[in-house]
Amino acid sequence: MIHIRRLAAVLALCMCLCLTALAEERAPEGFSFSGGSGKVEITCPAIWEDGGATWARIVFSSPNYPKVVSEGVEYTAEHDGDTSIFTLPVTLDADMAIVATTTAMSQPHDITYTIHIGATAAADTIVEETATVEAVDKTPIEGLTWERRMPLKYATDFSVDYYEGGYALIDIVDGDRALVVPEGASVPENLPGDVLVLQRPLKSVYLAATSAMALFDRMDALDMLGSCSLEADGWSVENAKAAMEAGDMLFAGKYSEPDYELLLQTGCDLAIESTMIFHTPKVKEMLETLGIPVLVDRSSYEEHPLGRTEWIKLYAVLAGKEDEAAEFFDARAAIIDEYAGYPNTEKTVAFFYISSDGSVVVRNVTDYVPKMIEIAGGRYALKDIVDPDSSRSSVSTTMEQFYDAAMDADYLIYNASIAAPLNSMDDLYALSPLFKDFKAAQNGNVWCTGKDLYQETDDVGELIVDIHNMLTGEGEMRFLTRLD
Repeated sequence: MIHIRRLAAVLALCMCLCLTALAEERAPEGFSFSGGSGKVEITCPAIWEDGGATWARIVFSSPNYPKVVSEGVEYTAEHDGDTSIFTLPVTLDADMAIVATTTAMSQPHDITYTIHIGATAAADTIVEETATVEAVDKTPIEGLTWERRMPLKYATDFSVDYYEGGYALIDIVDGDRALVVPEGASVPENLPGDVLVLQRPLKSVYLAATSAMALFDRMDALDMLGSCSLEADGWSVENAKAAMEAGDMLFAGKYSEPDYELLLQTGCDLAIESTMIFHTPKVKEMLETLGIPVLVDRSSYEEHPLGRTEWIKLYAVLAGKEDEAAEFFDARAAIIDEYAGYPNTEKTVAFFYISSDGSVVVRNVTDYVPKMIEIAGGRYALKDIVDPDSSRSSVSTTMEQFYDAAMDADYLIYNASIAAPLNSMDDLYALSPLFKDFKAAQNGNVWCTGKDLYQETDDVGELIVDIHNMLTGEGEMRFLTRLD
């Protein structure tokens, strides 16, 4: 019976796709949805009548949804690279439960959503194929009129909502919310207590999230950084080093030991911290007590490699550099597009480093590094020794477990952005003589990253190029060096 229903649904869908051009599409009177984590938006740009039923175009703001089940019938998505589009029969003015399958996680996962589609608008309201209707406003601010949400391609751990008058609300998943107020504009009354107020222009930001420095540099916004948490010789970002040497940016102490007096003297108007600040909560508390708002960068939690780079759009809101950030990011995203459809080499890659206690630290399967390997045309070799349900980006394992998982890997990449760099194979064998048994070591396929890789958030795509060149034996390297 189920197979008959599915066949009927497929036939109906085919007929619908053929006749959609003839059917009059209209915008719904209203649309809302609930369910999921809030990272994905669902919209309904059009509805129409055909064959005695009402049909709707349902759009997920992610390309990672291959199917939806409604009323026991499975519907397959059309994809345009950025979204997942479904054509479903619907009931108007009623809550409908649909089950959507996402492949964004390590394993396919079903999520139940409830959608509600209002009755049709006027019959002469024709909807273009590319039109969209935003979901109901999820972040109302009293006294402000919501306009739109910033489009994001890969980042999932923040959102930005724009309001009339140039206001913008930054919302970081499991983190901070901040209302960016235009220069000279008033702060809305009755803001929720957890919303930080950041009035532009920001002129003396303390940057303790070192991975963000390259993003500020790329949009020519270093002048808003009054201080940072690294000495001049600690930066690989040349413009940051030059700014410090010129005295335009000051060293204000490590994230765990900031120079509070200096921050107050320089009129620090924002501290941007990495998640390391959670290890020293008293520092965050002290900064806030002194009247310095704290925004925690969670870009390291992004699962897609370019998700980290797309945080440039968040910082662009603080700097008023949205156009510059979008132009830069689109150019970097084009690097990913170059590898779309490229056949995978099926060669396996292990990415790791050895900690001071002798354990092996590897990346979780949900981390951006394994995804970089896949995009570049390889396979991550360590899937069997990590927990796909863990929220941690890196996990420690024993040398014995690593040996079993990576001994036959085609390539080894040693992560020197965390540990001390390796200069030769002898340095690797000094860490453990077991490496002499590894296939990659015997075949001369052991590589080492540069020490400053973590600061190069703006050029993550270039590491993908390096890994691709490593796998294919073509092209020059920027971040990777073969060990002799």
